[in-house]
Amino acid sequence: MHLYEAHLPVSDTKIAQRFYVEIVGLRFAHRDLTRDVVFLWAGSDRRSMLGLWGPSTTLGSEFHKCHIAFRVSLDELLAAGKRLNAAGIQTQNFAGEKTTEPSVIGWMPSAQLYFRDRDGHSLELISLLDESPEPKFAGSFSEWKQRSHAT
Repeated sequence: MHLYEAHLPVSDTKIAQRFYVEIVGLRFAHRDLTRDVVFLWAGSDRRSMLGLWGPSTTLGSEFHKCHIAFRVSLDELLAAGKRLNAAGIQTQNFAGEKTTEPSVIGWMPSAQLYFRDRDGHSLELISLLDESPEPKFAGSFSEWKQRSHAT
């Protein structure tokens, strides 16, 4: 099972579309001209979709902050911090500390980096790691790599 779609209320669908295409890397799918709604593809082969709902829509008028995570390759994740910071987007680890280095949650295990879109929604880029889980580990990716090579 995987997440197929998620929807976010946004203050401006044109600005949000540009952010999610140019910064996050999603692909345009459809804009509903009868409503203020934009749909974007996440990943290949139409596997996942993000809907952006403007303030004139029912979902958009009930604005609340949301969280969504996008699964990416480890190489993409490791490059994302510097890329996002260069675009003026502040990144942080799981503990909320400003950094360009992904953090690792050992029970999964996964590496991730967090940031916010223009409307304040929490976004996460996540890469599942192939190593064995370490339920007590929570730290930086470099600490994770040092730990896994020391065992």
